[in-house]
Amino acid sequence: MKAVMVAGGNLVLAEVDPPSPQPSEAVVAVKAFSLNRGEVKTALTGSPDGARPGWDFAGVVEQAAADGSGPRAGARVVGMMMAGAWAERVAVASPMTAELPDGVSFEAAATLPVAGLTAVQCLKRGGDLRGKKVLVTGASGGVGVYAVQLASADGAAVTAAIRNPANAALMTRLGAAHAVDMEAARAFGPYDLILESVGGETLGAALSMMAPGATCVLFGASDTPMTTFDASRFRVGGTTLYGLFLGYEFRSEPPSAGLRRLAERIAAGALDPMVEVVAPWTRTAEVAADLMARRFTGKAVLTLS
Repeated sequence: MKAVMVAGGNLVLAEVDPPSPQPSEAVVAVKAFSLNRGEVKTALTGSPDGARPGWDFAGVVEQAAADGSGPRAGARVVGMMMAGAWAERVAVASPMTAELPDGVSFEAAATLPVAGLTAVQCLKRGGDLRGKKVLVTGASGGVGVYAVQLASADGAAVTAAIRNPANAALMTRLGAAHAVDMEAARAFGPYDLILESVGGETLGAALSMMAPGATCVLFGASDTPMTTFDASRFRVGGTTLYGLFLGYEFRSEPPSAGLRRLAERIAAGALDPMVEVVAPWTRTAEVAADLMARRFTGKAVLTLS
């Protein structure tokens, strides 16, 4: 079968062996997968030749898990892996997949695992969000567009911090009360919950906008991991800086549960997956380059015939 592989710092299609599933794993014929900035950056700058990237996928179960767990053969599913999802077929453990409701396309579903579940886990750190002020930095990114929608739906007053003013109308449509740059965001705080993925000066500024008892969830550093901040402004009483790693969060709830709830929201028309780019997977390298260059907003999905 074919899969996307790292070769010479590029992403190429290569022939690989088909998956050999464990008893608790199903074999899924992949129909679509999405790109995440973190996995693309790692693949292009930090992976050896032969590495097989890929976290998110959606497809059809060709062979159910031998131990009887997980979806049946023929089921339409969404799922995630730690690596190797950009392939014609994958072997995936049952807790990492969820069946799709009717009407949810493979393209929409493929955006859910990393971006959607990261947004869900970040927002959990804020508890009951009704009436709370939430700041989302990098709001036009994959996680951000989900976080803005989910927090708004849960009753929060969301401020979307964006670099490009052209994205303000989109953020408002998704439910943000305010869509401004980071400097202007200060006027709408202090914030009870901050979702931060930029790092550098943005993280330093975010820590100075926290209300007493607030939590800042750090789930990325797309700008730079090095940060300087005014500690005196962070010490307003009971504040927390929480580092979120998705794999760690799965100790309390498997991906299947969160994926099922997110897919149901899409089916009900209550969540926009924000698919901006759809292309055949033969163009993976090209679309990955566009993602890293920030040439589009929302998610990019690659499809397999």
